[in-house]
Amino acid sequence: MNSREANDTLDRGALADIWRHTLSQVPTAFGRLVYLASLRNPNSGRYEHHGLALLFGLDQANRALKHSHKKVFADWLSYNIEEQLADLELYLSDLPEDRKTVLRTWSRLEPYKNLIPATAKDVERRLYLSDLRAMIELLRGAAGDEDPDPDSSPLL
Repeated sequence: MNSREANDTLDRGALADIWRHTLSQVPTAFGRLVYLASLRNPNSGRYEHHGLALLFGLDQANRALKHSHKKVFADWLSYNIEEQLADLELYLSDLPEDRKTVLRTWSRLEPYKNLIPATAKDVERRLYLSDLRAMIELLRGAAGDEDPDPDSSPLL
């Protein structure tokens, strides 16, 4: 077995491990996006998972997590808007914070921008962002929160 084949085998093992032990336990695609993005070091762009790195090494863990992030993002984009909305609502229902507060904060701070994989194409980024912004506004309206954020101050 050459070194490329050995790396491919390790990568598949790391991929299988992260899906079997972690990602399969997250009930929503949006939740998987949140989880995987949280493992990406904002300074280096590398994915860090202590347990996976212990089992497979830093490089294999990084590659497996990067691949998984791309796959989950592609899966999310392949959903129609109704499926995305249902997935997002399920994700929100599991959060401890009040839904209105979350949606208002997301409208203001747009933390969901950080969930996009670095390798995403510009068209994928734009589609994801426009769909998510529309869903947030729709959910805010459904929650009776169509007013601007009362904590934000008007621009001078």
